[in-house]
Amino acid sequence: MTHAAVILISALVLDLILGDPPLLFHPVRLIGTTISGAERIFLRLGWSGLIGGTVLTSGTIAVSLGLYLALRIFLGRLHPVIASVLDLYLAYSFLALKDLLEHATPVAQALTRGDLPEARSALQKIVGRDTSSLDTQGVARGAVESVAENFVDGVLSPMFWYTLVAVLSHVFGCPSPAAAGIVGMLTFKAISTLDSMVGYRREHYLLFGRSAARLDDVANFLPARLSLIILYIGAVFSGERTRDGWRIALRDRQKHPSPNAGHPESFVAGALGVRLGGPTLYPHGEEEKPWLGAGDEEVGPQHIRRCCRLVYRSSLVSVLIFSALLLWSSPLLP
Repeated sequence: MTHAAVILISALVLDLILGDPPLLFHPVRLIGTTISGAERIFLRLGWSGLIGGTVLTSGTIAVSLGLYLALRIFLGRLHPVIASVLDLYLAYSFLALKDLLEHATPVAQALTRGDLPEARSALQKIVGRDTSSLDTQGVARGAVESVAENFVDGVLSPMFWYTLVAVLSHVFGCPSPAAAGIVGMLTFKAISTLDSMVGYRREHYLLFGRSAARLDDVANFLPARLSLIILYIGAVFSGERTRDGWRIALRDRQKHPSPNAGHPESFVAGALGVRLGGPTLYPHGEEEKPWLGAGDEEVGPQHIRRCCRLVYRSSLVSVLIFSALLLWSSPLLP
C-alpha cells in the first residue's frame, strides 16, 4: 500500500510539473480514437439505439482494461520496475490539474486586459457553450463553472477510484494494489471519455449515449458529494468563505440539471460570493439553468483566479487524504 500511495503522490507531482503528456502518447486520446472508430462502424450498421450504445460502452471499457492488463503482465515479466513505471505514467496521464488551471488562466488574463474577444476565444477551448455573445460576466462565469465542475471529473474522481479499488484489492489479497488502483482509474477515464463523446441528450445520441451518460453519473456520484468536504478544507487554506460555501451548497446543489455538477459549482459560488448558472447558450440552443449562489458581486477575472487557487489547494488536500487512507489501510487490513 505504501507503493500505491507513492504512485498517487508522484502522479500529481508529475502532472503539476509536466501537464498532460503529448497527445500521441496520451491514453485518453487512444481511448477516444477507439470510441470514434467504433462509433462510425456502429452507426453505419444501424446500431444507433440503446443496445448499440451499451455494447460500445461495455466494449470500450473491456478493451481498455484488457490492453492495460496484458501490457502490465508482459512488462512485469521483464522487470517489476518497468511495470511500476507504466502504472505511474497512466496515473499521471489520468490527472488533469495543471491543464485545467492553465486553460482557465488565459481567460482571466484577457479579461484583465479588457480584451473580451480573446477571453471568449480562450473560454471556447474549455466549455461546450456558445461564447460568441457572452459579456464579461458571462465569460468569467463560464470559466469558474468549468474549473469547479472539472475539479471532480479531472482530479477528485480519478483519485477516488484509484484509492477505493486499491484498498478493496488489498482486502481481497491482490498482490499489487497499485495496479488495481490503475484499473479503477482507467475504468473511470474510459467512462468519462465515453460520456464526453457520445453522452449527449439530443439527436441520435439520446439513446446511443444513454449508457455512457448514466455510467458517468454513477461514477461521479460519490466524488461529487465528497467534493463538498474537500472544497471546504481547501477554502479554509485559501481564505474563502467556508460557511457561505457550505450553506449555498446544501441549498442549491440539487438545482443543477446534472446530478453531480451542482455540488462543486454551488460550493464555489457560495465560497466566492457570486452567482453561477443561469441561461446558457449552446450550439443546439439556449438552456435555462437555475442560478446557484446568492452573491451580489459581479463575476470577473479575480474570481477565476480565486477559483483556480481554491481548486489547486483542494487537489493537494485530496492527494494527502487519499494517500493517508492508502497508508493507514495497510496495517489495518489483512
